[in-house]
Order: sequence, then structure tokens, then C-alpha cells
Amino acid sequence: MNPVRELIITRHNEMVDPLLNIWGMEIAIYLFLGGMVAGMMIILGYFLFKGRHKELRCSCALLPGLSIILLSIGMLALFLDLEHKWYFWNMYLTFKPASPMSWGAWILLLVYPALLAAAFLRFPEPLRAAFPSINNVVVKFQGKQVFVRFIGILNMVLGAMLGIYTGVLLSSLGARPLWSSSLLGPLFLVSGLSTAAAFVHLIAKDPYERVLLAKADNGFLTVELFFIILFITGLLTSTEVHIESARLLLNGSYAPAFLVFVVCLGIVIPLFIQSLAVSRRIRHTPAAPIMVIAGGFILRLVIVYAGQASHWGRISLLK
Repeated sequence: MNPVRELIITRHNEMVDPLLNIWGMEIAIYLFLGGMVAGMMIILGYFLFKGRHKELRCSCALLPGLSIILLSIGMLALFLDLEHKWYFWNMYLTFKPASPMSWGAWILLLVYPALLAAAFLRFPEPLRAAFPSINNVVVKFQGKQVFVRFIGILNMVLGAMLGIYTGVLLSSLGARPLWSSSLLGPLFLVSGLSTAAAFVHLIAKDPYERVLLAKADNGFLTVELFFIILFITGLLTSTEVHIESARLLLNGSYAPAFLVFVVCLGIVIPLFIQSLAVSRRIRHTPAAPIMVIAGGFILRLVIVYAGQASHWGRISLLK
């Protein structure tokens, strides 16, 4: 190899690798938990819109609290990644329509009240007995289907916005060619729906919900696979630097994680297992939902790390 070429490659790896180790994990955790919470909000909103909050075994009793906890963990991971941590509040002093970060900050601020309103509809029974006045208010609002449906629609809309934002957050960073795709928003949204459906499938107590979510997850996994194909095709049919970025996922250092753990173990095999379960050829098993959840996290991890490894100046430097 040409000594100059070898030196450029070495210097490039020295610059990129520390950045990967510091930056990647926190962002991947935030994108994963944010996407899954977005999917959980859409599922929660759908259940409320359909009036399932009246069912004793409905998952809508658990989803608001779990969503708040998981999103807070994701926000903590994002906070730890900030370079100037104690100035984050400046994001809420203004709103910039052209800034994805500004949109994300305000969406996250609105998500919490929507989840708390949904939790209010299923106020825990022990607290109802301890606070009868609050119980009377809860019963009053539970009986107003218009109010319940409004809370459901609000959660679905904010969930969709949060899910798309997790992808737009990366695609807005044009310095990385792997991320410069408008498909990242829809891909992360449907992936979040898939991981959320798998998670709720695991915790659901109602057999009807487990079957419903397995069927829904099969649809989400199919659409997710379709978006992945479109995402890769878009890179392969673009400029040379985009083609090199796609090769990182197809035959480069990130190919094993992407093709094996994301595509095969995270989408194709769970889709096959859940299709058999839905058709009643086999029993429902927690293995498929767990694989879907793990695949969803590895998808974010691979996209974040491979995106950092892709660079606009890399091709021109190595020629």
C-alpha cells in the first residue's frame, strides 16, 4: 500500500474510533428508548380511542407509567451525552421551526403531560380508596368518551411525532452520508412501533391483546424490512460516497451486526415465528418479541456507529 494512503487511513481511524466510543452508546440508547416509547404511545392511544381503558386487564393501565420511566432513562442518556449539560434549558427559551433539535425539545416536553393524562384515566385502585375526591373526578372523566378519545388521539399524534423525530435527528446531520436519507424518520418510526408491540406483547395480561399485537407486529416488521431495502437501495443508487456508506452495512465491518442481528434475528425470524403463532400452528412464545426488541436496539446502534464511520471526505482522500 502507498505510505501516504496508509497514513491517511490510520489517521482517519484514530480520529473516528474515540468518537465512536464516547458518542455512540448514549445516542443509541436514547434513540431506541425514544422510538419504543413513541410506539407505546401510539398503541396506548389506540386502546384509549377504542375504549379499552374500561377493561380491567388492558395494558393501558401500565403503559403510561412505563413510558414515562423509559423515556426518562433515554433523556438521561441524552443528557449525559451533552457537552454543555447545564445549558440545555436554553432550548426552551425559543422555538426555531427550521431546527429539528428545537422541534424535538418541545415534543419531548409535551409528551409527559399526554402520558400523565392517560395515567389519570386508570388511577390505581389503592389511591382511589385513599383519595375519594380524586376518584370521583376520575370516574367523571372516564365516563366522557369524547375526553378519553381526545387523550388517545393526542398520544397517537405525539407518539408519531416523537418516533419520526428520532430518525430526523440523525438525517438532519448532513456531514454523515449514511444518515443523509429522508427514510430514517419513517424507518425509526415503524421500528419503534415494532419494538413497542413486542414489548407490550410480553407484558400484556389479556390474550386478545397478545394476539392483536402479534398480528400488528407482523405488519410493522414487514414494513420495516421494506424501508430497510429502500434505505439501502437509495444509498447504492446515489453518489460514490453514499455507495461506500452502504457497503459498511452490506460487506463492511458493520455487516455482521446489521445482516445477522438486525435483519435475520431481529426481523425475518421473529416474523416467521409470529406468523406461525398467529395462525395457531405453534404457541405464542416470548422468544420472538425479545428478538424484535434486541434487533431494534442493534439497528440504532449500527446506524449510529456506521454513520460516524462514513464521511464525505473519505473517498476523495483515499483516491
